[in-house]
Amino acid sequence: MARSKNYQDMLIESLKDPKEALAYLNSILEECHDCDEEESQKLLLLALNNIAQAQGGIAKLSKKSGLGRESLYKTLSPKGNPKLTTLTNVIHAMGFDLKFCMPTKR
Repeated sequence: MARSKNYQDMLIESLKDPKEALAYLNSILEECHDCDEEESQKLLLLALNNIAQAQGGIAKLSKKSGLGRESLYKTLSPKGNPKLTTLTNVIHAMGFDLKFCMPTKR
C-alpha cells in the first residue's frame, strides 16, 4: 500500500507554481487581517519560508537575493523580525512585487 504524502510536502510541491505561491501569499495576508501583529508576522514569515523551500531552498534564495544564508534562516524563522528592506529584497528575489491596493469591502 502506497504511503500518502504529508501536508507540508504537498504544500511545498504546489508552491513550485508561481501562481499558486502568489495565491498562497495573498490568502495569508487576508487571514492576517484577523490576527494580532505577532501572529500576522509569524504567518507571513512561515509563508515566505515555505515558498523559499519550494523555489529551491534558503541557499538558492540567498544567491538570488544577495542576503546571507544564515541571516535568511533567522529572518524567515517564526521569531524573525526583518527590516522592510530585507523583506522586500526577499519578495523580489522570489519573483514577486510588493504593491498596495484599496481594501475590498467586507
